[in-house]
Amino acid sequence: MNTSPVPTPSMALAGQYTLRPGLRASVAGQRPVLGGGRLGRLLRGQQGESVVRTLGNVFTLCAHAHRRTACLALHAACPQASTVLPVESPVLLRLETARDHLRSMALDWPQRQPSATHRAPDLHWLSDCPLPLVAPTQVCTSQEAGAALVQLRHWLERLLNQPVQDWLTYHHDSDAFAHWCHSRAQDLSPAGCLAEWHPVARRLAPQTRCLDLLDTHTAMQSAHLRTIAQTMAADPDFVQRPLWRGQCAETGVWTRLRHQTAQRLTRHTAWTRLGARWLDLLEIAAADPQSAEEERDPLLDSGALSLGPGQAIAWCEMARGLLLHWVQLDPQGRVEDCRVLAPTEWNFHADGALAQALAALPSHDTAAAWCLAAAYDPCVDCTVLGTATEEESTHA
Repeated sequence: MNTSPVPTPSMALAGQYTLRPGLRASVAGQRPVLGGGRLGRLLRGQQGESVVRTLGNVFTLCAHAHRRTACLALHAACPQASTVLPVESPVLLRLETARDHLRSMALDWPQRQPSATHRAPDLHWLSDCPLPLVAPTQVCTSQEAGAALVQLRHWLERLLNQPVQDWLTYHHDSDAFAHWCHSRAQDLSPAGCLAEWHPVARRLAPQTRCLDLLDTHTAMQSAHLRTIAQTMAADPDFVQRPLWRGQCAETGVWTRLRHQTAQRLTRHTAWTRLGARWLDLLEIAAADPQSAEEERDPLLDSGALSLGPGQAIAWCEMARGLLLHWVQLDPQGRVEDCRVLAPTEWNFHADGALAQALAALPSHDTAAAWCLAAAYDPCVDCTVLGTATEEESTHA
């Protein structure tokens, strides 16, 4: 039985990926809107709020991160413009990243379980959550965002039956975290999903090459960003199959700038990549919201770099990894060209670590394939096709 949805025009624009365990070409697909300069043509002639709104409509799943990154890029490219777009406080990025994590855990994780019949999402654990899965249409103030994060921390502490920081201290170890997941599997949906993945996820160890564009040394980071901006500008299709220093790389919660030292010491598996998302949610909730107002947010880095007249690159650490926007404006501040490089294109590269791990699986092992898909978490539709059952199953 084929459970794939009938393709729609919006799906054709947004794109999708098909994962085929056991095949050499194990990852197929792309997002057409990113290739061939299509996005630049769509935005050409637009300026200011129109650019931000269009990008939010095109990239709906992570719209808040795209809006923020677009504002940063536009401001850096044309700082003297008569209408400078306000850039939201970093504390709002923390709040919306936490919301993205919750939404993925509640809606996506249950649909990517190894059982033959994917379970329906259990939303009872969210019944008194102070953070709705759908963001309100009206953007809140930084004070309201800070208060919401405090409420989120208190709610999580009721779920955990202890202070969030204490939980992190005792469960940051991979084995301790797995033990906790199994102990809470029956009464807490995210823990249940993780516990069901654990036997498979702990043995899946894709090659790790973390994307290290960001750096604590400003001069080094600027050099990295200038290099990738030049490539993004020169090749319209680079953003669909990106490389860093001639090789594939991956980006995610585990590659954040604040984890740079730990990256060199950690043996990453599908299990550590999955668990990193739960840990990131708790670390965001545990942090003092006022620390986001520091010159460089210690949790989620974002910023922009001017590259010359009318040109800039901006970045934002978001739920799925590092987001990049490159923009070229005319003297009036209107878009001449624009490129977006999102986490999915790094992680679902046809020659990347995920593709290699999938190719090494038995062709019938769709459970492991779904586990890997969840670990790398695409922001578009994803299909797993196993040759043994000759069935496809699709989940956003």
